Amino acid sequence: MTGAEFVPLSLTPILIGIFAAIACALPGNFLVLRRQALIGDAISHVVLPGIVVAFLLTGAVTAWPMMLGAAGAALISVVLIEAIRRLGRIETGAAMGVVFTAMFAAGVLLLERSDTSSVHLDVEHALMGNLESLIWLEATGWRSLLDPQALAGLPPELPRLALVLALVIAFTWVFWRPLKISTFDEGFAQVLGMRTDLLGIALVMIAAIAAVAAFDAVGSIIVIAMFICPPAAARLMTDDLARQVGWSVVFATLSAILGYVFAGYGPLWLGGSDSVSAAGMIATVSGVILALAALFGPRRRGMMA
Repeated sequence: MTGAEFVPLSLTPILIGIFAAIACALPGNFLVLRRQALIGDAISHVVLPGIVVAFLLTGAVTAWPMMLGAAGAALISVVLIEAIRRLGRIETGAAMGVVFTAMFAAGVLLLERSDTSSVHLDVEHALMGNLESLIWLEATGWRSLLDPQALAGLPPELPRLALVLALVIAFTWVFWRPLKISTFDEGFAQVLGMRTDLLGIALVMIAAIAAVAAFDAVGSIIVIAMFICPPAAARLMTDDLARQVGWSVVFATLSAILGYVFAGYGPLWLGGSDSVSAAGMIATVSGVILALAALFGPRRRGMMA
């Protein structure tokens, strides 16, 4: 494939996949260590009322209102979970179950009791995104990367995810020490005066923002997989948190690149005639990487010895 074909057709989908994967994998490291890895799956259940409310307020199904509405719903769910857990003195899993079920039901009721029931909420789009369609039509080759006129035609998902990734990196860098201490020893962090409750909420909020930003472009399949698979695989490679984060970034990047390539060319290499879903293949590759780390990773070998 020449640059004239690769740049407009494949470069932007691959970059969007990489940005989404890393943005989810970074907070996923701490969520995995805190036993909250399924928060990404949970977010997908609570965004429906936010999306419906955003449509009611704006009257349009466009990216930013939908993202803001979904992010608002996700953040509200985090606050409700923490409130129910503390006031009701119940475990986090039970509180999450109550909030997620209630908010999803509220979203369905809003759809049925308003004039938005005719709005098509595409299940396939929500699950698998539209990664293959995020092509850069104005590009003519590698020179387009320096052409302001061509850059203006970039898919909006790319700068949006780049901004979210920058936010996630900044949060991780600024709060690295408090996150590290509170993740491994919450009691010691509280003795040092850290507000571990607020830090935990902030972490989940960042994860929610990353997840919601990725939904529109790559769908919930990649989001859920990237929150869990790269961090879990990285955990099997090292006991050092900084190295774990580095490994997770590598695994997330490899998953995005290899998954996109295998989705487009894998069936052809095997004699097929059609490509498969890029999002599904990216999630599959991340699962394969996790399986390989579980079988051959240094920590795994040490645990089996």
